[in-house]
Amino acid sequence: IIKYGATAMNGTEGPNFYVPMSNRTGLVRSPFEHPQYYLAEPWKYSLLAAYMLFLIITAFPINFLTLHVTIKHKKLRTPLNYVLLNLAVADLFMIVGGFTVTLFTALHGYFSLGVTGCNVEGFFATLGGEIALWSLVVLAVERYIVVCKPMTNFRFEEKHAIAGLAFSWVMALTCAAPPLFGWSRYIPEGMQCSCGIDYYTPKPEINNTSFVIYMFVLHFCIPLFIIFFCYSRLLCTVRAAAAQQQESETTQRAEKEVTRMVIVMVISFLVCWVPYATVAWYIFANQGVEFGPVFMTAPAFFAKSAALYNPVIYILLNRQVCKEDNCINPFGDDEAAAAVSKTQTSSVSSSQVAPA
Repeated sequence: IIKYGATAMNGTEGPNFYVPMSNRTGLVRSPFEHPQYYLAEPWKYSLLAAYMLFLIITAFPINFLTLHVTIKHKKLRTPLNYVLLNLAVADLFMIVGGFTVTLFTALHGYFSLGVTGCNVEGFFATLGGEIALWSLVVLAVERYIVVCKPMTNFRFEEKHAIAGLAFSWVMALTCAAPPLFGWSRYIPEGMQCSCGIDYYTPKPEINNTSFVIYMFVLHFCIPLFIIFFCYSRLLCTVRAAAAQQQESETTQRAEKEVTRMVIVMVISFLVCWVPYATVAWYIFANQGVEFGPVFMTAPAFFAKSAALYNPVIYILLNRQVCKEDNCINPFGDDEAAAAVSKTQTSSVSSSQVAPA
């Protein structure tokens, strides 16, 4: 085991941290005890703090608004909206349990809350992110089943929504909980003011390598495949139905709106998760390689922005929610907007496109 103060090629490993700088410089200090301004200038930490404050003051109201409107209006308590509500709860987990902590530690220039605080922040951030990710998978599967109809006479009901919510929580816990119980660990990452899974060391005594592989396969690659498959099939189905109704302006508009929505969904997923996952896998697969603290910090903070992207894409563009809370309809008239609404059962047949 490499003790604190020893050099692990181009980084320094301590009991509960890994700093991406060789201790040959004599500058490395514990990120739980000392400011890490030798890794980056103080203004960069201030910039991170400002970014987290921006996410808090924008994402919290939007997600809270979702909870408020859904609880307030009985007609919004539909099975599919339960999944959207779960998405908002997941984002609030990330904001309250993760973003506020990161804001505090970034202002101090190091993870001043200690190892326990690191575990708490890492757990809540990971749990919220994974609940949101698997909620998006549930949404994608629901859209695929309802619109593409691989199973005839299927209707998305309350029991299916509840099962989907339970599934998302179980999957999230199987990712976020193991590091608390000895399979991998949470450590400060990047500029050492936020915590995440240890991608930096093999750490055989906690079987870190097996956990990272498990996480990438089950909690990234598989969700990515499901989301792409479902939305690609959805897009093909709507295009095929619209092609048979060339004379229908409404259908053509529906195709355009659904296409745009699908593109935004896929791009948002890529922007939020692929940079972080790619950099993390690169560091894991090339352990000991030299990289700067910003190299991991930037994609990690991009991933956090999912708490803002999610409600904007999946909720604020929801015609029914906007109508109940007097939002501006971004799609124009209700007929075209209905093409991309995700709050009720929709159908596509060979002769008609009729999303609810």
